[in-house]
Amino acid sequence: MLDNLRERLQAHRPRRVRLRMPEAAVLLPIVDRPEPTLLFTRRAGHLNTHSGQVAFPGGKREPQDADLLATALRESHEEIALPPERVELLGRLSDVISLHGLRVTPWVGLIPPDLPLTADPGELDAIFEVPLSHFLEDQRTHTDVIRVDGRDYYVPSYSTDGHVIWGLSAMMLVELLAEGFEMPISLFKRPPGELLYLPERGVTRP
Repeated sequence: MLDNLRERLQAHRPRRVRLRMPEAAVLLPIVDRPEPTLLFTRRAGHLNTHSGQVAFPGGKREPQDADLLATALRESHEEIALPPERVELLGRLSDVISLHGLRVTPWVGLIPPDLPLTADPGELDAIFEVPLSHFLEDQRTHTDVIRVDGRDYYVPSYSTDGHVIWGLSAMMLVELLAEGFEMPISLFKRPPGELLYLPERGVTRP
């Protein structure tokens, strides 16, 4: 499974957003277990923004970051104590724009199991893993229909062990499943099942 994933992501040509806007990067860490898992974080409840939300480790680019991969690795080290040298880079996914006007670049990396990861209590209150099979079997609870600037995005929402994975993280996950595992899933095709229509939004741009 992971060998095929590596080949597909290396052949993938992700979309780049050319708009001038603040940059951020995240890491989608796949844990190399007999049944591979995907690692997530949950933002601390005391934060003013996105408190309690599930996300991938990452954050805004800092001036000292050589590039956006460096951003993703630095933020992962700061947030969950993931040593950069323990990350095997598998590839990059397409840029996505957050509703707060950040251009976010996702990177996919393979990490060993059972590393002594620790959540930064100033930013996170949980680190957890979800088997990739949960997503490959499309065990979504429903689909959020998010209209952004007049276009509908069909974004799956997953619930596992009390954690809800949705929004920007789920959008990145869809591309990982489609490009990395050849799963027939798309943000732009209406899927079967329950649809939840969210209020229309506009992306904040500088």
